[in-house]
Amino acid sequence: MFYDKEYDIIVVGAGHAGCEAALASARMGCSVAIFTMNLDSIALMSCNPAIGGLAKSHLVSEIDALGGEMARNTDRAGIQFKVLNKSKGPAVWALRVQCDRQLYRLSMKSVLESQHNIDIKQGIVEKVIVEDGKAKGIETNLGLRFKSRAVILTTGTFLKGIIHIGLTNFPAGRAGEFPSTGLSICLEELGFKLGRLKTGTPPRLDAKTIDFSKTTPQYGDDPPKPFSSSTEKITNPQIPCFITYTNGRTHRIIKKNLDRSPLYTGRIHGIGPRYCPSIEDKVVRFADKERHQVFLEPEGLETKEYYANGISTSLPMDVQIALIKSITGLEKAEMMRPGYAIEYDFVPPTQLKPALETKSVEGLFHAGQINGTSGYEEAAAQGLMAGINAALIIQEKDPLILDRSEAYIGVMIDDLITKGTKEPYRMFTSRAEYRLLLRQDNADLRLREKGYRAGLISEKDYKKFLLKKDMIDEEIRRLKETRVREDSDPPVSLAQILKRPEACYEDINRISPSEKLSPESSSGSDSRLKTEVKEQVEIQIKYEGYIKRQTEGVERFKRLEEKRIPSDFNYSSVKGLSREVVEKLEDVRPISIGQAGRISGVTPAALSILIIAIEKRKREKIGDEAFRVTS
Repeated sequence: MFYDKEYDIIVVGAGHAGCEAALASARMGCSVAIFTMNLDSIALMSCNPAIGGLAKSHLVSEIDALGGEMARNTDRAGIQFKVLNKSKGPAVWALRVQCDRQLYRLSMKSVLESQHNIDIKQGIVEKVIVEDGKAKGIETNLGLRFKSRAVILTTGTFLKGIIHIGLTNFPAGRAGEFPSTGLSICLEELGFKLGRLKTGTPPRLDAKTIDFSKTTPQYGDDPPKPFSSSTEKITNPQIPCFITYTNGRTHRIIKKNLDRSPLYTGRIHGIGPRYCPSIEDKVVRFADKERHQVFLEPEGLETKEYYANGISTSLPMDVQIALIKSITGLEKAEMMRPGYAIEYDFVPPTQLKPALETKSVEGLFHAGQINGTSGYEEAAAQGLMAGINAALIIQEKDPLILDRSEAYIGVMIDDLITKGTKEPYRMFTSRAEYRLLLRQDNADLRLREKGYRAGLISEKDYKKFLLKKDMIDEEIRRLKETRVREDSDPPVSLAQILKRPEACYEDINRISPSEKLSPESSSGSDSRLKTEVKEQVEIQIKYEGYIKRQTEGVERFKRLEEKRIPSDFNYSSVKGLSREVVEKLEDVRPISIGQAGRISGVTPAALSILIIAIEKRKREKIGDEAFRVTS
């Protein structure tokens, strides 16, 4: 039976990826249906109640610059804002925001419900309907079919999900929720390769039973700096987090019970996150460490539940209770929810095009943990791009592809589709070759124009952006043209003074104040705009030499990206390429020489052979066409 309404796009899953995908497509004028197993789990923060952090905050700022919702929603739900790495260079500055978990969920649910063009459906999707190699809709477990022109899968950890607590395991997509089994079977039947990954969560604790006097409080910034450029002020009360540590007793308890750990008894087959291991994994792998940090995070303003970040575990309940009580400040702590590990299917992302559309099924897109990533931010960024590109393809427009020189989002997607992943992928600043150009502070300068052209930025926000851009350019020009004399020395420009390590913008403003950036009569958004302009001016002038060198590197990168590879190119016909290289090129089907060079095992020598072969094909094609014309 078919539902009586047809949609442009159907989004399966309403986590962080699904919400961004649905909102982007709907705001671009498409009719959207978003399916979730539980309406009360929309945008649920199923792991830690925080957004941002190292490199992840770059993704959130880029989502905001393109017109996504995560940054705005974080500002509405944030209860602690803190800029990390402030003592280091601007390329690694990062904003981390502790959120009220329920407020985040309810706020995003409200945004979805209020958005024109979106229908929200509760149901279990069992099948993607494919006809003639094209996605045509979905089918639920109740046999009801929904037609669409494109489908976006954002299934999180639900594909054949299994939860492990000790040697006990049971099917679930998340604690208390059903897994998705039929969809995994459907994807295999459609010819997709599937893999298996694992992630986990720590226990949640009752604040009434924690002795916070034995822990170290961690306060946020005052005043808090909003994530979104459209947020004028943070209005929620701000509260601290707390730090404590494991100890020798904790580690002895864990080591004594490794024979009851599903991780060490072979019960778990999926590969876990390298950079966020469970506490049992940390104790075994880093046996020389005397302690590991435990970051106690409040789950919200109206709850006593605390998230014990740092002790993710799948050990049995009795062992979890014992290891918690061995930690300073947690001697009498009561566990409200146990930690657990979850295994789930994913679809290796080398089966995707750069637009996040699958190579084998037209109109089918994948975003989030189904692609092997971990983290809310990575998921939301993919969801946004999948939503944008599904809408663009339906509108018969070119997809929006961000390359590695433009955005962390571009780095992440290129990594996934080119190299794939065998463990949950997490974004790091070290993954970006041009990280001095791809800073969190300049995300709007890099991407706002693209978001506006896609139809996701309002006229009001776009005009505000143009004003900011003009003010930055004008002030940089003023500082370079204004010269002052220091003592008896020759005159120097204000920009030259600002480049000195000990100088800052306020020093320059005291020497020669800017009329437009003076603090007088500044309030609200106007004050924030001026602060951001000053920050940009200082960064761009101080790091001008480094930025110029990276820009030159980008030009070289662009030249390789512009050398396109025909989509039907036959790699096996190229003499001189090894069988291994041919197999890898056939598997990834790179769109450019630049992407081909990033495939593991494709050597510079192989690239040279490939370039010659492509040029030869072009010459032969031109010759054939010329022959046909003259004939």
